[in-house]
Amino acid sequence: MKQSLLMEKYPVFDLEIPKSETSCASTDAVIAALKARIDAHPKVAYIATFDHFAHTTAIGGTIAEAVKDARNIVFCFGVALPNPHVLAVRPRSIGVADMGDHFHVTFLEPPMEIATREMEAWCKGLADKPA
Repeated sequence: MKQSLLMEKYPVFDLEIPKSETSCASTDAVIAALKARIDAHPKVAYIATFDHFAHTTAIGGTIAEAVKDARNIVFCFGVALPNPHVLAVRPRSIGVADMGDHFHVTFLEPPMEIATREMEAWCKGLADKPA
């Protein structure tokens, strides 16, 4: 995974997975694989799947030509609620874009190291075929 700053302030993790390196054939399949990991984790709650591509298309928004489909899976680790400020960084989301020959998977760095490690492992686990 690669870490960068989006718009010079948002720490983002990105992973490009060639379709030849994953058993997932579609964005829906990637989301389903991530949802299985979320559902298997005893401290993570699945919230929703958002079809970002359909939404942006429906409102006449702009979509990069290379993006063929785009979804977000929304969930929450929420193992503690020490103050109301943490609500600003919850829930979490992993974005999945179909770029034709590969999937681009991305998420904003969580403030909890354990969540970062889990999300990174979930994303890397999508590359489940030998290169």
